[in-house]
Amino acid sequence: MQKSTKIEKALGDLLKEKHLTMATAESCTGGGIAARMTSISGSSEYFIGGIVAYQNEVKEQILHVKPETIEKFNVVSAETVEEMARGAMKALKTDCAVATSGIAGPTGGDDERPVGTIWIAAAYHDKVVTMKQEGDNGRAQNIEKAIQNALKLLEKLLKG
Repeated sequence: MQKSTKIEKALGDLLKEKHLTMATAESCTGGGIAARMTSISGSSEYFIGGIVAYQNEVKEQILHVKPETIEKFNVVSAETVEEMARGAMKALKTDCAVATSGIAGPTGGDDERPVGTIWIAAAYHDKVVTMKQEGDNGRAQNIEKAIQNALKLLEKLLKG
């Protein structure tokens, strides 16, 4: 299913050039971002690890997402992925991280958050940027698109 190694290679080169380390906090992408980053030989220089936080308890207990954040904004929200990204950086002691949470489908959507709604965050030191991915192209494509978007978002953040 992997399309190409372009973005993960470019991001890896950027991390190496800047002497930075990276972590992931993934819900709906299920470790796909970590898999893409570690598909590059030598990625242990900059990729520290990833946390697949599929259940809210993992988000709260390991990534320190506040239960109030999930209650107030929902697990599929900018606020939740921001806390997930910060939590991954703290837990794994890295310079930067990406996080995803969403509804990959085909079930689970509602009027407010239809299937295909995925929030993505990229964090670097004290900066965090988020993006909302929308549109349902089927579970596999929704996840693949989120992986690509997460890697691109971090690359953009690191380039300033």
